[in-house]
Amino acid sequence: MTKLGWTILTLIVLSVLAFGSMLSFGPGNGPSPVARMKARFEKATPNDLGLVIPVAGVARASLVDTWGAPRGGGTRHHEAVDIMAPGGAPVVAAAAGTVEKLFQSDAGGITAYVRSPSRGWVYYYAHLSGYAPGLAEGKRLAAGDPVGFVGDTGNAGPGNTHLHFGVSRMRAGDGWWGGEPVNPYPLLAGKASPR
Repeated sequence: MTKLGWTILTLIVLSVLAFGSMLSFGPGNGPSPVARMKARFEKATPNDLGLVIPVAGVARASLVDTWGAPRGGGTRHHEAVDIMAPGGAPVVAAAAGTVEKLFQSDAGGITAYVRSPSRGWVYYYAHLSGYAPGLAEGKRLAAGDPVGFVGDTGNAGPGNTHLHFGVSRMRAGDGWWGGEPVNPYPLLAGKASPR
């Protein structure tokens, strides 16, 4: 067979395959229920995932939007929401994910970074007084699973016990420390920011 013959045969086979991929041989139209669930999950935003309040016992109505508030004498802006609570109050996972990093920093103190199953979001828990027993990097969490305890570590200031909770939208290749911060207040409070 000539080169032209092989080219024509290849085009015919590709055309048949392309046409066949448009046909549905199963019951019903559209993707399967499993494929629809997978697509919804992969495209989900934190609000779609139904974030829970990450401090046990704190009501949605008591949340205050601290996003954008000046910090460091006005040298930077707050890119999270501070959830005031007594020291030692349980901190729980706001959404399902995998513990990507347990880290101690000057600013955040004892921190945990949890990446969503879709890998599109990171949830940041800071100023913890300690981690929940058994918490380790690589551990999978469901919403409401223990993460740690409210504290005042890092730059929170002695006695200023609260959870600094951040949400970041992640791009392919972003490390646990990267991403684009998103205001978690409307996602947790279920309403628009008053600012």
